Amino acid sequence: MEVIYGLIPGMILLGLVAVAVLFWAARSGQFDDLEGEAHRILMDDDIVVKKKRPKTMMPDAEDQDKS
Repeated sequence: MEVIYGLIPGMILLGLVAVAVLFWAARSGQFDDLEGEAHRILMDDDIVVKKKRPKTMMPDAEDQDKS
């Protein structure tokens, strides 16, 4: 029976911490876009980025510069 005197304040403290974490998450925008990330992973947007080759990789460019 004596253990309940320690458990009740502990549970109240744990509940207050949980409520504080919930408010922190809501204010920081954790619940703003609940479906966006789930849908974004399914979209297959292939963005082709053309890489610029260095001159040493293109022997034709060196030949054109010399002539």
